[in-house]
Amino acid sequence: MAVVLDPKLLDILACPSDDHAPLSVGTPDDPEADALTCTECGRQFRVEDGVPVLLLDEAVEPERPAQP
Repeated sequence: MAVVLDPKLLDILACPSDDHAPLSVGTPDDPEADALTCTECGRQFRVEDGVPVLLLDEAVEPERPAQP
């Protein structure tokens, strides 16, 4: 199920990290996921019952390519 948020709210929500980048709905792998993804750092924040959980310590970090 895709996240359904008021477009005005989505416009003002930002990643709580220092860069404060905008958030996009879903994840790169699943645009229908109940999550918001930072457009800068790639952290994914879950959405529970329509409420975004914007806590850095609960965010899913993006996968980084392995270093050779």
